Amino acid sequence: QVQLVESGGGLVQAGGSLRISCAGSGRTLSDSAMGWFRQASGKEREFVAAITYRGGSTNYADSVRGRFTISRDNAKNAVYLQMNSLKTEDTAVYFCAARRSRWTALSRNDYDYWGQGTQVTVSS
Repeated sequence: QVQLVESGGGLVQAGGSLRISCAGSGRTLSDSAMGWFRQASGKEREFVAAITYRGGSTNYADSVRGRFTISRDNAKNAVYLQMNSLKTEDTAVYFCAARRSRWTALSRNDYDYWGQGTQVTVSS
């Protein structure tokens, strides 16, 4: 079993930057593709970014490509999301997720483990 804990969320002004983290415990994440999803109030949970087990390949939603960067440190059992040029529409709860597969997926249904989420609020 894998436990995922997100951290680093908070309040930031539009145009600012924030880095959120996801720490895994229970077993190594080094054989797992990892993803970030977000859910705004009243909306469905949506895909943000994903990274393969060694970090060799990444995927991004069109809405964040060029502004967000996903990375991982397998030695620390951690995954990160660097968010730059933040917009008010990026406001959401951000969730970290892990797959029992080395390869990325874009659907939340393809992820097996989830964290509790961290709130990111972007003010205008």
